[in-house]
Amino acid sequence: MRLIVLSLGFVLLTAGVGWLAYFNPGHTTLRLSPEFFLDVPTVALILLSTAFGGLLAIIAAGFAEVRHLFRGWRQAKIKKRDDRVLELLRLAINAKASKRFEDAVGLFQKILLLNPNHVAALLQLGTLYRVQGNVSEAIRFHRKARTLEENNMEILLALAKDLEEAKRLDEAVQLLQEMRRLEGGSLTVLIQLRDLFVKLGRWEEAHDVQEKILPMSLRPDELKNEQAWLEGIKYEMGRHMIERGERDRARRYFRGAIKLNRNFIPGYIGLGEISVDEGKVKDAGELWEKALELTSNVILLHRLEDLYLERDQPAKILQLYREAIQRDPENRVLRFYLGKLYYRLEMVDEAFEVLTALDPGDEKMPDLHKLLGNLYLRKGDTEAAVDEFKKALNLKKRVLVPYYCPHCDYHAAQWSGRCPRCGRWNSFEASPIMGEWTPSRIAASAEPA
Repeated sequence: MRLIVLSLGFVLLTAGVGWLAYFNPGHTTLRLSPEFFLDVPTVALILLSTAFGGLLAIIAAGFAEVRHLFRGWRQAKIKKRDDRVLELLRLAINAKASKRFEDAVGLFQKILLLNPNHVAALLQLGTLYRVQGNVSEAIRFHRKARTLEENNMEILLALAKDLEEAKRLDEAVQLLQEMRRLEGGSLTVLIQLRDLFVKLGRWEEAHDVQEKILPMSLRPDELKNEQAWLEGIKYEMGRHMIERGERDRARRYFRGAIKLNRNFIPGYIGLGEISVDEGKVKDAGELWEKALELTSNVILLHRLEDLYLERDQPAKILQLYREAIQRDPENRVLRFYLGKLYYRLEMVDEAFEVLTALDPGDEKMPDLHKLLGNLYLRKGDTEAAVDEFKKALNLKKRVLVPYYCPHCDYHAAQWSGRCPRCGRWNSFEASPIMGEWTPSRIAASAEPA
């Protein structure tokens, strides 16, 4: 409209030039070069100059109008694209939440066709690829997202997780340390960094990070969990110091773990083993006996059993078992282990008396039947022995009194301060009752999952 008005004005102005020039005959000489000049009516010169200015204004207005129309068209196109992207994003997030990962991947890819720099789509698509095991693609998409938002913590955390999944742990550590400098100590970053140091066995760095996590604002359940991590890391630091021959430092770390949790059995065992290595067997025995009195943990009885039998002191361990049973007379597990000890010492009558008095009830105790079968054989009662062996075989194919982790159902013949499967410290327990463990999983538990 503005362009039409300006054009009409230009036409009227041109007509006015001719009209005024007719009634105002004065001329003005315009010298265009030394040899060439032009005689122009003065009124025409003035009005034509004005008209030329008007023409320039019309041209400028025309360009502005065209630009305005183009901008409106472009904005409408962008809005249409953005509306489509929002719709696809909604569908993709719903598909992801519903575990329809293939559909979600396809939808996020459509978003990136419309907008290759859509950060949320790059982030989500990379995470989906990691979930599906395609770590290289996850890294590619998350790195592209990082080029668009370099200090976006969500993107950086996702990329660190990708690198961890790709077993590029040192790169993941480097990235998390960069984030730590940026954030000044984010809880999420510190926890992920701590986990990586633990995986790498870099215990001193893990200890440093964990000590920075504990003072942070944590819920009671979070505080308990993080304290358990510190107990375990202190234990590993103790073991690390033993390997380096620094026994005094190892003792400090073991004691530090026990100070945090008086029921932390690995700490007591670590302290005792240092004393045994130094030839201070009496000190180790006294320590484990005090710990046993404090915690009533069967694993300490097993340690004391091996310690005293290796040094031909069976009376001491027998007395400890009897005292433990006096404190907890209904404990069938303790009675079983006492009977097993009698059997180990070839005290056949005592073993037979204790083990035959055990009533497993509904609980399955294959090792009890195995031991009873052997005892009946020694007594010459072959029929009863066969009967017991059949009961044992019906329960499992091999005899094993296992240590097991109740958190992840990992089983092992040897005690460990840390469960190889779930990574928890101080989690191993001992029981001959099959209600607490399943023999079919013993072989599968031989290696960490």
